Amino acid sequence: MNEYLIRLIPDILKPYVTDSVANNLMLFGLSIVLTMAYLAALFLVAVLLRRLNKKLFSYLTEKKGKKTHLLFLEGFINAYIIIIAIIIPLAGDSLKKSLLGSAAVVTAVLGFAGQDIIKDMLAGLLISIYKPFDIGDRIALEDGTIGIVESVTLHHVVLLVIDTQRVVIPNSKINNAGLVNYSFDYVDRSIFFKFPVAYDSDLEKTKTVIMDCVMASPYSDPGKRGRDGKMSYASVYFLEMADSALIMAVTVYYKPTVPTEVVRDDINTRVFKALGEAGIEIPYAYTNVVIKKDADVGE
Repeated sequence: MNEYLIRLIPDILKPYVTDSVANNLMLFGLSIVLTMAYLAALFLVAVLLRRLNKKLFSYLTEKKGKKTHLLFLEGFINAYIIIIAIIIPLAGDSLKKSLLGSAAVVTAVLGFAGQDIIKDMLAGLLISIYKPFDIGDRIALEDGTIGIVESVTLHHVVLLVIDTQRVVIPNSKINNAGLVNYSFDYVDRSIFFKFPVAYDSDLEKTKTVIMDCVMASPYSDPGKRGRDGKMSYASVYFLEMADSALIMAVTVYYKPTVPTEVVRDDINTRVFKALGEAGIEIPYAYTNVVIKKDADVGE
């Protein structure tokens, strides 16, 4: 082996290469090959573990649906696999023998990565444990942002807002902020509508027209519980006599997964068209301008 190695050395360097040097070169080359093989095997194991982790959580998602704690746990395990794959080649024998030592190194790596990252990860862990919201919930934040929770990662929460825009919010920020969960426990939500009609309108006919519109909407839901426990649509009421209109009102219930603006648009459009077709006037403010001609001087 040494003779073969010496043949590969340029002639100008052969006088300086002894058997011991050749042995050292051979050992160095062999160590490089073994190290590369070790790293390749470690990389392959990490890839296989990540794929196994993905398949496992895909199966759980199919069975239980998309849940915040499942997404967070999947991301945490993936991150741990990557960190361990990086630490093992750099670790000493004593560290390899101790799982506690590995955990300590992981903590040290995270600490060097930055406090904000740790803060977001801990906030994500709290979100996955206490579940103030889940995937698919519609929430409103303190700053007025309203959207549907699309995903939760180790670092952030993704909200799908109006016009299919996506807002990415760090876990630490959303965990410390107050929020309204419109989908909590999946109880029906409601909107209170007011419709002005002219003073000469037939009240009973108007109530019937508005109720028919509410019941015909694909988004409305019989969400009012009666004393007998049965669910029904809310009644239409004549609330008040305003300056230029009679005010009719109704509460519309709908599922928490339906956007509020969709329900408002559908109900308002239906009622506006139905009142017009029924000959019921919707009063609006307008101004009459009366122009008088000056009297003739001779009169």
